Amino acid sequence: MKEVRTRFAPSPTGDLHIGGARTALFNWLLARQSKGKFILRIEDTDVARSTQESIQVILDAMKWLGMDWDEGPFFQTQRLSLYQEAAHKLLKEGKAYRCYCSPEELEAKRDRALKIGIKPKYDRTCLGRKSFPLEKPFAIRFLSPDEGSTVVEDLIQGRVEFDNSELDDLIILRSDGLPTYNFSVVIDDVTMEITHVIRGNDHLNNTPRQIQIYQALGSPLPKFGHVPMILGPDKKKLSKRHGAQSVMEYKRLGYLPQAVVNYLVRLGWSYGDQEEFTLKELIEKFGLEAVGKSPAAINPSKLDWLNAQYIKRMELDELVQRVLPFIEAKGYLINDLNLLRKVSLSLRERVKTLVEMAEVGGFYFCEEISYDEDSAQKFLRAESMAVLEQIIASLSKEAFLDKERTYRLIKQLSENRGEPLLKIAQPIRVALTGKTASPPIDEVMETLGKDKVIKRLQKAMEYIQKSK
Repeated sequence: MKEVRTRFAPSPTGDLHIGGARTALFNWLLARQSKGKFILRIEDTDVARSTQESIQVILDAMKWLGMDWDEGPFFQTQRLSLYQEAAHKLLKEGKAYRCYCSPEELEAKRDRALKIGIKPKYDRTCLGRKSFPLEKPFAIRFLSPDEGSTVVEDLIQGRVEFDNSELDDLIILRSDGLPTYNFSVVIDDVTMEITHVIRGNDHLNNTPRQIQIYQALGSPLPKFGHVPMILGPDKKKLSKRHGAQSVMEYKRLGYLPQAVVNYLVRLGWSYGDQEEFTLKELIEKFGLEAVGKSPAAINPSKLDWLNAQYIKRMELDELVQRVLPFIEAKGYLINDLNLLRKVSLSLRERVKTLVEMAEVGGFYFCEEISYDEDSAQKFLRAESMAVLEQIIASLSKEAFLDKERTYRLIKQLSENRGEPLLKIAQPIRVALTGKTASPPIDEVMETLGKDKVIKRLQKAMEYIQKSK
């Protein structure tokens, strides 16, 4: 059997969109499952919009997701001679022709067609030309068959038939020597020996044109598969109002790459009722036959749930390294990785993202606690002084703190004072975290350690004194 060769060919005009990332993943999984090759190609012939920054963002996003490539990245701007040579070969063989029509002339033809209610196809003014102006630049047009139909045997959408009379004589090489998309993509796929072209469903209408070019070149067709679009939760076209759209946005929001991969692959692909997959399982179980024909709607709550599962199960040392940049981004200087380990262990069961972990756990790393105004007014009052003094006295007698010991001390203080546990715990909580909501107070105290706990309780007492 011929080696499977798939490709991902983004245009570097912006961030890597999640739709593009999913397409890349489908191609990558197909190649890895079949022990074939995955090729990365950058389609940068739109010189006005392509940027080096976008190229780097695409490469970074793919590396973050764990998608390695076997060949490339190739750049179309470095392959222009291939397209020009192929276009002139078709021209020589009578399968293409010179077009001298100016953009203004073409626009006028289009306007006339629309006014009389016919499809604005090129009218082949230049097909029968006998003389060729030497000084005037020309584009090269592909001579498309007028009769019959072109059939796409799509691996996902099924058989799709296009009437050739509806197709235009498209320009394959512009007058400036740059190829058009439909031509360059075929030349690239032929020369790179791509066996499977898996891409978004928005390219399906381009496929019959490309098939005709393959046939004119005498090249074998790859297998085509067109993946349905990704929609917003409201089943409408994905837009900014739906939240994150690019891979690196998900990274900035604190999602793990493993969770994003799992989530994206499951948008449109299924394997029974299974929701969670390791990368190894995805490679083993992925197949285009299980990709649906209908558009898939994003489900942010599903991604949150998945990410939470990955956070819970991640090796602690890796989790520490993953969350560290998010903690530092909040302005905290981390000198004690052991404390960060304790915090990560404490919070991993309670958060959905790394950003949430940094926000919830930020108080652990503060040099000075900033009190929420409402919380301080309610719980750091004169009547709380005795509670804070007594808990400091109890803590000072202990060699170290753990959850059981801390809980026992607070409960004992509650019983001795004849007051509810909440009335004892909340002033302590605000003193240690600055807020009324936090992880369990005994866990907070164990994580901070005896010295920091006593120091923060003393600071809270100073605050109360100054507030009188």
